[in-house]
Amino acid sequence: MGITYPNKSGPTRRFELQLCAPGEVVELRPEPKNPYDEHAIAVFSCRGVQLGYLPSERAVFIGTLTRQGHTVKAIFQGLTQTVGWVRVAFDGEEPALPAPTQRATIADDCGFWPDDLGGEWGA
Repeated sequence: MGITYPNKSGPTRRFELQLCAPGEVVELRPEPKNPYDEHAIAVFSCRGVQLGYLPSERAVFIGTLTRQGHTVKAIFQGLTQTVGWVRVAFDGEEPALPAPTQRATIADDCGFWPDDLGGEWGA
């Protein structure tokens, strides 16, 4: 979802996305009368604020499945500087977040020693 576009009212998309927690349910709303894309699917937070739109190629796929009677569930996955991500599942499946990546650990012998004296910086 592109997050640089403003909403008509209420908080901005970026602000609302920053409130979303990974795994939070989001709503997908088809917009067949959208003047720019008849396949558009808007994404709304659980607070009813628009977060953006699905990419057009995904919207065509998901829209086709929903028109065929498949059910869809979506959750918020994450946010980058320019894009919000959602996870989608169909027909009773639950969308799941990917496994967290492991961060590199810092060895205890990294060479950092705190200043025992405190000094003028209060360290």
